[in-house]
Amino acid sequence: MDALRAQEAAKAKRRKLLIFGGGGLAVLVVVGLVLGLTLSSSSSSKSSTATSAGSAGFCGNVAAGSPNNKQWANPPALSIDTKATYTATLKTSCGDIGLKLDAQHAPQTVNSFVFLAKQGFFDHTKCHRLTTAGIYVLQCGDPTGTGTGGPGYKFNDEYLNDPAIQGGTYPAGTLAMANSGPNTNGSQFFLVYKDSQLSANYTPFGTITSGLDILNRIAAGGTDSSNGQGDGHPNDNVVINSVMAAKQ
Repeated sequence: MDALRAQEAAKAKRRKLLIFGGGGLAVLVVVGLVLGLTLSSSSSSKSSTATSAGSAGFCGNVAAGSPNNKQWANPPALSIDTKATYTATLKTSCGDIGLKLDAQHAPQTVNSFVFLAKQGFFDHTKCHRLTTAGIYVLQCGDPTGTGTGGPGYKFNDEYLNDPAIQGGTYPAGTLAMANSGPNTNGSQFFLVYKDSQLSANYTPFGTITSGLDILNRIAAGGTDSSNGQGDGHPNDNVVINSVMAAKQ
């Protein structure tokens, strides 16, 4: 009986270590397979500011300022041209990351992203989560830097039938929304820097057109493993200084 209790206790401990609930990037691992990615609601996440120092040393260009923490009761009305091409540039402390946004297939998501960018919502926000094992993503878009923040509104998932993600893999270069369950999108998004095993539960709304080398250098700096091995805050100080979004 004692041996059985010890075995069950070990299993419970393993589940606790491998399942991270709520928001940020929650990673559910079963026999080494990554099955989930969500927003973190854990109160143990370390709050960080744009002026905190990273340990890796690559990302040293942090602009002065703080997140504006604006909030809205409802998602913005659709104002983009869904037939047009939209691009964005994440001007980060590590260098510029170029994005092409998919307004045709994910209009509400792109509309929200462009709206928040024009509101300066992303300015001076820290990319609070990096994963370097099983899934390979950098998560950003939370003004609180804890994995629990957002713009005050939520909106529905889009384009989960994207052929690119139907095989259980989000390809390197994918831009997608983080969430805390179906239809709970807000402001947090993730950048896939290496093919990642993920179920098709996260709205893909664009592609990375430049800066994959920057993301890989950030990943090489590692994490503090605050959520488990290969999953935590980036060791480097990854801050979005500003976001430029425009119709082409």
